Amino acid sequence: MTNIFDIIGPAMIGPSSSHTAGAARMGLIARKLLGSVPQRAEITLFDSFAQTGKGHGTDRALVAGILGFEPDDVRIRDSFKYAEEMGLDFIFIDGGTNDYHPNTARIRLYGEHDTIDAIIASVGGGMIRIMEINNMPVSINAELCTTIIFSKDKKGTVARAATILTDNDVNIAFMQLFRSEKTGDTIMVFETDQTVPDTVLDILKNTDYTSKVIYINNTSSYKNER
Repeated sequence: MTNIFDIIGPAMIGPSSSHTAGAARMGLIARKLLGSVPQRAEITLFDSFAQTGKGHGTDRALVAGILGFEPDDVRIRDSFKYAEEMGLDFIFIDGGTNDYHPNTARIRLYGEHDTIDAIIASVGGGMIRIMEINNMPVSINAELCTTIIFSKDKKGTVARAATILTDNDVNIAFMQLFRSEKTGDTIMVFETDQTVPDTVLDILKNTDYTSKVIYINNTSSYKNER
């Protein structure tokens, strides 16, 4: 069944759900993946984003999202000014074409102690898809409540994480595992029907071989950096 909000589109600052609202959400997701306040952003625009993004406000929307602004935040139009005030340095790079989607950006964020390199696409109607994280191919929509666990590829890590969620009455709707044989790293993605409490996220974060736990709500509002 089609949801009426899928037809009308998201609450947003225009002019485009894909080039503006989707771009803002891409920035928000990248900020969340970093897990801290970004100090510098290197944003590579591909295909349609590179060709028409400036006219649609894609550049301002991406910066706004990286600053933590929602897609319906009126400050999107002046995000460059707010970036200067909030101490975010950023540059844009024309990346030409890519193999993923016409509305794609590579967002490299640098925090005080951490970095993230993510390729994210705006696939229409304000929806996004994460294509790569730190050069590891993934496919994450973050439409439901989404817990992303960065871990070493060790026996039992997936079962342990799933058990922690189910033992705390969190129902797993979908689960994905992405692995890098080269580095021995994994990214576990749990999409759940319920919000995951902070206490459960803390348990997941403190399990063996886990380096980072990121939580994304099923709305455009994200929890504070953990």
